[in-house]
Amino acid sequence: MQTVLLAGAALLAAPAAAQTAPDPARLKADVESLVSFGTRHTLSSSTDPRRGIGAARRWFGAELKRIARGCGGCIAVSEIERSFTNDRAPNGVNIVDVLGIQRGRDPNRVVIVQGHIDSRVSDVMNATSDAPGANDDASGVALVLEAARLLSRRTFDATIVYAALSGEEQELLGATLLAETARARGWIVTAVLNNDIVGNTVGQDGTRVADRVRVFSEGLRISEDPAAQLLRRGNGGEDDGPSRALAKAIDRVADGIPGGLDVFVNRRPDRFGRGGDHEPFLRLGYPAVRFSVGIENYDQQHQDLRREGTRDYGDTVDKMDFPYLARVTAINAATIARLATAPAAPLDVTLRGALGSDTIVSWTAVPGAAGYRVHWRRNDAQDWTDHSDLPASATGTTLTGVIVDDTFVGVSSLAAGGEESLATFGGRATRAAVPPTGTPAPAR
Repeated sequence: MQTVLLAGAALLAAPAAAQTAPDPARLKADVESLVSFGTRHTLSSSTDPRRGIGAARRWFGAELKRIARGCGGCIAVSEIERSFTNDRAPNGVNIVDVLGIQRGRDPNRVVIVQGHIDSRVSDVMNATSDAPGANDDASGVALVLEAARLLSRRTFDATIVYAALSGEEQELLGATLLAETARARGWIVTAVLNNDIVGNTVGQDGTRVADRVRVFSEGLRISEDPAAQLLRRGNGGEDDGPSRALAKAIDRVADGIPGGLDVFVNRRPDRFGRGGDHEPFLRLGYPAVRFSVGIENYDQQHQDLRREGTRDYGDTVDKMDFPYLARVTAINAATIARLATAPAAPLDVTLRGALGSDTIVSWTAVPGAAGYRVHWRRNDAQDWTDHSDLPASATGTTLTGVIVDDTFVGVSSLAAGGEESLATFGGRATRAAVPPTGTPAPAR
């Protein structure tokens, strides 16, 4: 496994001077540019040339176009938009997402990396006061741009979508728009990497945590109907759905980056009682996770700019740690590189072997796969411990002496260079789980 991961991380192994690793200074400059628009509240001006969310979105699009010119037009910049009305936008608001699409050899299979461009202060309806939103979430938007700068130098099998979303603070409106656009366009979504609050290292109590990043993922899938959830329960796959498989893959990718961060695979869909822009994708059955800092400072989230006694409130640039943000960016970029180079995950993996001493594994062939990796582990382990590689012609194998009652099995597909898809969890030979939207899940 380690060889595959280092290949995926090679993008980031060279010195920053060679512009092959994330640049903390460039990330800081991008965050400062976003903060300079005063407020990026979703209900702020969309037409003012210097202040408000419209100016910020135009700046992001211009930066993507600048990157595209450097790679011969490899990134197409566009916008998607729709009007929404809800309690946080009672008079209606036009939500605009800015997308950079780096077309791969397969235009329909996509990996999405995203952050939300909007910001807010204490009153979620206050669209006029300064709302710097440096960490929440200029950090995520800057990460998206830096990933585009790094990955635009390469060609991939999958298409990469770089997204700045609006309306997160108005109840995940931009993410809803992009998720539904993905479904309408028939995209096969390999992964969604949502980055929200990824640039600070000092917590509410003054503790500094600079050695890890949290990656949140769902266990039981919100998109599965009751019958599919019962099937997953019977198979024991609560910790192996596609989003959890994505989080575990990110953890292994991070292990292959010299000097990188520890990935804390947080087995919740998001922070306790809270949510983020990956959730609309989960509802449609797409693998999606949220990156967030190892420790949060709540005085610097959703706060009016002020000082009370010795406490400073407000989400400002000086509270951020840009070398840390660069390391989070490195994990994102290496994960995208791995998944966009690998084939799609097998759509379905089935197991047989009840009342026997062997486990019989079968799977659907994946177009373009150069081979397959069959993983297994004892049922009391969280991560794969054993694997066997098979050629592209294989659609099944027998694990001799491996008792199915006591063993979890998954299958991933491999590219010619060894890059590996997410692992699809194996279960009983019955119908594949299909989200209520009718979009087939790419892994189970």
